[in-house]
Amino acid sequence: MTALPDEAKALASDADHQLAAELAEHSAELLRALRASGIDDPDVLRKQGDRRSHELLTTELAQRRPEDAVLSEEGQDSAQRLGARRVWIVDPLDGTREFGEPGRPDWAVHVALVIDGFPVAGAVALPALHEVWSTAGAASPDQPPATTSPRTGPPRLAVSRTRPGPAAGLVQQALKAEPVPLGSAGFKALAVVRGAAEIYAHSGGQYEWDSAAPVAVALAHGLHATRLDGTPLAYNNPDPYLPDLLIAHPAWARPALDALRLPPC
Repeated sequence: MTALPDEAKALASDADHQLAAELAEHSAELLRALRASGIDDPDVLRKQGDRRSHELLTTELAQRRPEDAVLSEEGQDSAQRLGARRVWIVDPLDGTREFGEPGRPDWAVHVALVIDGFPVAGAVALPALHEVWSTAGAASPDQPPATTSPRTGPPRLAVSRTRPGPAAGLVQQALKAEPVPLGSAGFKALAVVRGAAEIYAHSGGQYEWDSAAPVAVALAHGLHATRLDGTPLAYNNPDPYLPDLLIAHPAWARPALDALRLPPC
């Protein structure tokens, strides 16, 4: 899937796209300040980052979109969201481990609006880089389309720096891909959007908040984003576990999907 259906695109307003970007930036500012506050204990820093970013996002959404449901990694899930057409799915601090390691940039903030199961609007902030990539800015000069300049030679593959999964291994072996070890899921996905990698293939477990915003942004920038078997990603399910993901430059989507269908050697 390289684009949302037209009927899905029409579900989100310009204000929805802008709100996602604003909220991601607000949390990014909070987390940058918290990281610079001098907290020495990395566990305390991580816990405060998770909690305070969650509180900021959920408070602003309650004020600005009171009729919408919210699913947050750090919040209490409620079955009431299943009856809502509009659900904000947020990861207040994606890459908590990296956030607590001085100098590491590979952590993120995810804010997505899902309507009828589609990630129609979203933003991913990369606070350490002072960047916010969003569906609102997909056509802006500072966010050029990710599909404009396919790299020659073997593709670069964004992989977990601590636990690369079997999907990444299959793609790396079949395509002679160059691994690019990174931290958070959002940072790896945005490596493809930003042109720092061509493929991000994940297996081994994620939840809807790990991918909803990155997928919204990737699709808005013309990238391929599906499950590993090529089927669409669907959100706001009773169980938010969504274990696998493929984000790729369109030129590498088919080779990656074919590699993922190969039997292991």
